Amino acid sequence: MIRVRFAPSPTGPLHIGGVRTALYNYFFAKKQGGKLILRIEDTDQTRFVEGAENYIQESLEWSGIHFDEGPKQGGEFGPYRQSERKNLYRQYADQLINDGYAYYAFDTAEELQKMRETEEAAGHKFQYDSKHRKNLKNSLRLSKDEVQDKLDAGKPYTIRLLFPEDEEIVFTDVIRGEVKVHSSNMDDKVIFKSDGMPTYHLANIVDDHLMEITHVIRGEEWLPSAPLHVLLYRYLGWDAPEFAHLPLLLKPDGKGKLSKRDGDRLGFPVFPMEWTDPKTGEISSGYKESGYFPEAFVNMLAFLGWNPGDEREIMSMDQMTEAFSLDRCSKSGARFDADKAKWFNHEYLQQYPMDKLVTAFKELLKKETIEEVCDDYIEKVIKAIKDRANFVQDLINSGLYFFKHPESYEEKAVKKHWRENSASHIGLIADEFEKCEGWNSENLEDIVKTQIEKHEMAGGKIFNGIRLLMVGASSGPHLFDILEILGKEESIIRLRNGIERLRSLNQ
Repeated sequence: MIRVRFAPSPTGPLHIGGVRTALYNYFFAKKQGGKLILRIEDTDQTRFVEGAENYIQESLEWSGIHFDEGPKQGGEFGPYRQSERKNLYRQYADQLINDGYAYYAFDTAEELQKMRETEEAAGHKFQYDSKHRKNLKNSLRLSKDEVQDKLDAGKPYTIRLLFPEDEEIVFTDVIRGEVKVHSSNMDDKVIFKSDGMPTYHLANIVDDHLMEITHVIRGEEWLPSAPLHVLLYRYLGWDAPEFAHLPLLLKPDGKGKLSKRDGDRLGFPVFPMEWTDPKTGEISSGYKESGYFPEAFVNMLAFLGWNPGDEREIMSMDQMTEAFSLDRCSKSGARFDADKAKWFNHEYLQQYPMDKLVTAFKELLKKETIEEVCDDYIEKVIKAIKDRANFVQDLINSGLYFFKHPESYEEKAVKKHWRENSASHIGLIADEFEKCEGWNSENLEDIVKTQIEKHEMAGGKIFNGIRLLMVGASSGPHLFDILEILGKEESIIRLRNGIERLRSLNQ
């Protein structure tokens, strides 16, 4: 059975790149009839951030990405937090040492830093590799007795993987094809830390093996670590899973990986949900709080690095699952486009169930202290204005005049459209509106056009003048739709009151 996992670290909020990785794993597992596992990789306790794990799980749930196994769901391969599995890893580190594939390193951080400075001063790059390891304080250079004495004395140490001196490490990536890395370009990574915890590299491989993971689908940033992981599988005598490294999410200009700072600078979220830093109190915006539908969010995200092979863009979770394949994932990075993200939400807003839009709209009205408005009226308003909206909040921002008299009139619009004769001309139209029996958009338009022709009025100024009195600005949907929705009594009140308020400007 296909088994894939998403394995975030609780070191802060979940970046949308991480959500995309989880999403692609979800698509792959569901299409293959497999299982999706959530594993929390919290071996690095120095970087642990309070609340991050809950944030990660809530963000994934909001995004519609549901797991078959994990800390909440449980499962036969648990526990699903690495900190609860730490008793599992030491035996594999010892196995690697006993088999000659790893060694103890007793160098202190200060000693390594001094060596690094010395090498760099001589114009050389320093890394703990086949060139330098035999001159450092480790079990490759020290005698067995010296090593045992240090162990018995409780001297701090790490365990490093022994990279071969001269070997081409080759593996196949599902997206990128054959990948070759020469061992001379790799350093002997620490696989077990001095605090008694495994590093990501060892814990990751052990857990993937014990959880029977068949495919590792992760971000491109892990590609440099893949040769190390391939060696660990070989040294431990296990079959490696298939690897697929996804393209990076790039800044809008394509120059580098998308970061939180880009969102702060350019004004769009890079996290699925709002995040409050527990140490600084700094708040980072999220897609949920910014008004995005989760369906639109994941649809947008799915297309950053993948396409279905046809012209479709608006696709449901089930449709994307059915169409998904790793061979349609891009090798090159995908530029993030904030305007395109809004476009996706706009498209979902247009097809969103009206009853849910009405409910959401009523909640926004309550914040404006407007209550007891009938659903039918709200529905008419939404239908009139939603084609220009990207978010539900836009509906209230652009349509509040349907529920409140204009408190003021846009100065620019008044200056442009209101003339000395506007009050008298629109007053004549208000008189005709009083006589109107069939209050609908078509009849009202006929009345106004008839009056314009009869009294030789300036049509553009009249239309915009009436709109100004209804809305308070020169924006909005079709003028006569506004009048029909507001109704006869309310429309005439706004005309009469507005005429009096603006008449004074010309006196």
